[in-house]
Amino acid sequence: MAETYDFPSDLLAGQEELHQVRAELLALLKRLPWSVEPMEGISDNHGWRKVELPASPGWTADEQAEVEKLRERERELAVFVTCHRFWAEVTGAEKVHARMRLKHVREAEEEGRPL
Repeated sequence: MAETYDFPSDLLAGQEELHQVRAELLALLKRLPWSVEPMEGISDNHGWRKVELPASPGWTADEQAEVEKLRERERELAVFVTCHRFWAEVTGAEKVHARMRLKHVREAEEEGRPL
């Protein structure tokens, strides 16, 4: 059977929030225009594939601030999770396995698998 880990609650909470922040950032970026600054449309069929982008009105100051806020929180959480004291207890290649387990805790819990 695969190794199981007793992750601390603050590490689990940090990883869960990191998932949420990344999902929120991705959803926001998908809704926003393709260019931060206003840009004319692009049409290029000289490469190996045709590129067509409509004109972009750019992002508003509020949209830019929201993206930056989410990116900053993502960085904070990534540092918290990767530098957590728990990782000092795990050695060598086992850290990679434990980190992958942590990333998929939510799915494991939903499926009733051990952590």
